[in-house]
Amino acid sequence: MSDLAFNINEDQMRQLVDKLRAKLNTVREGGGKKNAEKQKSQGKLLARERIDYLIDDGKPFLEIGALAADGMYEEYGGCPSAGVVCGIGFVAGKQCMIVANDATVKAGAWFPMTGKKNLRAQEIAMENRLPIIYLVDSAGVFLPMQDEIFPDKEHFGRIFRNNAIMSSMGIIQVAAIMGSCVAGGAYLPIMSDEALIVDKTGSIFLAGSYLVKAAIGEDIDNETLGGATTQCEISGVTDNKFPDDKSALDYIKGIFKKIGAFEQAGFDRSKPSNPAKDPKELYGIVPTDPTKQYDMREVIARLVDDSDFQEYKEKFGQSILCGLARIDGWSVGIVANQRKVVKSKKGEMQFGGVIFSDSADKAARFIMNCNQRRIPLVFLQDVTGFMVGSRSEQGGIIKDGAKLVNAMSNSVVPKFTVIIGNSFGAGNYAMCGKAYDPRLIVAWPTAQIAVMGGAQAAKTLLQIQVSAMKAKGKEISKAEEDELLKKITDRYNTQMSPYYAASRLWVDAIIDPMDTRKWLAEGIAAANHAPITRAFNVGVLQT
Repeated sequence: MSDLAFNINEDQMRQLVDKLRAKLNTVREGGGKKNAEKQKSQGKLLARERIDYLIDDGKPFLEIGALAADGMYEEYGGCPSAGVVCGIGFVAGKQCMIVANDATVKAGAWFPMTGKKNLRAQEIAMENRLPIIYLVDSAGVFLPMQDEIFPDKEHFGRIFRNNAIMSSMGIIQVAAIMGSCVAGGAYLPIMSDEALIVDKTGSIFLAGSYLVKAAIGEDIDNETLGGATTQCEISGVTDNKFPDDKSALDYIKGIFKKIGAFEQAGFDRSKPSNPAKDPKELYGIVPTDPTKQYDMREVIARLVDDSDFQEYKEKFGQSILCGLARIDGWSVGIVANQRKVVKSKKGEMQFGGVIFSDSADKAARFIMNCNQRRIPLVFLQDVTGFMVGSRSEQGGIIKDGAKLVNAMSNSVVPKFTVIIGNSFGAGNYAMCGKAYDPRLIVAWPTAQIAVMGGAQAAKTLLQIQVSAMKAKGKEISKAEEDELLKKITDRYNTQMSPYYAASRLWVDAIIDPMDTRKWLAEGIAAANHAPITRAFNVGVLQT
């Protein structure tokens, strides 16, 4: 790559990272200064302040779904971060999942994406056997959208089912009621191992004073109905009460200081070392133009310890790179799409980002090896899909693709996915997209996620719409066709954006490329809490 191309890439990537930081700064303001001041006037900490006070100094905090609901629910004034802050952090040296309602956003009410985000946090805790801490401050379900949050399998009620399942799995759950906790939401802290409550600001009941008056005619205030004194000293619903937020959080720290050790998966870790090649150069290596080439080996060299990548079948199936490395000391198997156009041994050009039969076969075998050796898998996605055409079909591309999907789907070792560039069609699936249970899935600001590329999709959609118009006897001029194409293209490009994906939790986060090592290392550390309890078996494979 020329110095000029590197510098252009670097400038463009820095602009994308600056945009990401600005967006994150905005959503971290929650419901705005006015609502924040109101909460502080009640003697309460804000959601992020509670987390900052709780977690260990100097330890990383991986925020999950910071951009959830971004651009959604605008008719209701928006819902930054889906009204809840979630992430993996350390409390008294123990890695755990933390879930904190943000009461500055619609009083912490649950929107549909709030439910989805809470379920994702619980899923991460269950998969990795991580303790989970709930910092509760919520007005309950957002009633105008109750039909989208209340009754279905992956809706609000699933959270309490997960509370019960996690308890049976031996996963530690601690809850602190630091504000409102009403109706069905009251079950979440009480199904935890231990439930704390803050005096005067915390309250928990199935129905508030207004609903009690309407239902049975009883006049009672919320504090008497379900405040800390009532629930700690009379009902026994909660275990301990505290005078303020910090006291409750200090008690949680005390719990975690005394937790014993549990069985681990035993993934191999040696002394961590930095990449030999400068990770800052990631900005200049990867182009923001998704059609341009780059060498994925250069990316890997800036992610792995000592830049040491032990490649598997280097000269075979070159559109996918496979090999062993270490990330922050952790042993990993890397499966990465190669964006650089290469020539196969047969003299055929293998297009960058396309999965060919030989590449799929190689990757499937490599994944099997990693499962045999208990090595976590890292997928680096920049894929436009599988190769098409008569030669590929006759060569059994569907069979080889199925072999890759089968091996990846049945993996018992933890999987982690980083979407660097394109993530299109069946390539998304084969390279461990969201549907295939990666423990964590993150995207760079250069990511694009869709069934196919924007230009191809827009032209296909245009043909469909024009044909439909002509079938109804309506003629369309060239100018009208161009305008329609632009409208379709703009809409499709919006849907391909990593921000569109992050708002819907198709990815856990959009990250600065420089943070990739941190996310992978902390993710593997979390996964190491969960022993592998089943054997690797791919079932029936078409060979």
